Amino acid sequence: MTAPLPRQATSPDEPKRAPEDPRHRFRRRALTLLIIVLLIGVPAGYLVISADQSRNSGKDKEEKYSATGLTEGWPSRVQRRLYQVPVPADSTDLAYYETNNWKTSRLYVQFRTTQGGLDWFLRTVGTDRTALKKDRITVSDRDQKVVGWEFTGPGPWWGLAHEQKDPAPTQDIVVNGSESAHPMVYLVSRTIP
Repeated sequence: MTAPLPRQATSPDEPKRAPEDPRHRFRRRALTLLIIVLLIGVPAGYLVISADQSRNSGKDKEEKYSATGLTEGWPSRVQRRLYQVPVPADSTDLAYYETNNWKTSRLYVQFRTTQGGLDWFLRTVGTDRTALKKDRITVSDRDQKVVGWEFTGPGPWWGLAHEQKDPAPTQDIVVNGSESAHPMVYLVSRTIP
C-alpha cells in the first residue's frame, strides 16, 4: 500500500476563487465550441465544396467527350486548322464529330453551301471539281456508321479522296447534288497523331 501524496497548500497571498457562475461556464463552453467549429468545420466544409465542384467538372467533361454522333454547330478553329477543314462562311446545316484514339484521329463534318462555296471549299482543300467522280462514295462504311450517314437518297452523288503526305490529313469528301443550288458536303478528315 502506497501512502497518499501530500497536497500542496495554497499560497496565503493568492485570493480565494469564487465558484464559477453557471452563466460564465456556459459562455466559456459556447466560445470553446465556436472556436472548434471554426478551426475544424470551415476547412472541412471547404474541402467538401471543392471536391463536389471538382467532381461536377469531371462529369461535364465526361458528357462532352462521350457524346456520340454529330453535334450541331461549327468545329473549333483549332479542329478546323488541325484537320485542314475549311468551311464556307455561308454554310448551313453544319454539324461535326471528332474521334481520337492512339492510331488515328478523325473529324467528321457536314454542311450545306452554295455552288461558289463548294468551289471555294475544294480549292482551299487543294483540289477542284474535276477531281469529283460521279457515284463514287469515298467515305467508308465504318465512318458512315460512326455518325449515321447514309448515302442512299436522291443524288447525284459525287466523291473524291484527297490524300496527302503525313502529317497532313487525308480527306474523304462526298457531295450530294440533289439541291443543285445548295449542295450538301460530307467530309471525313483523318490524321495520324
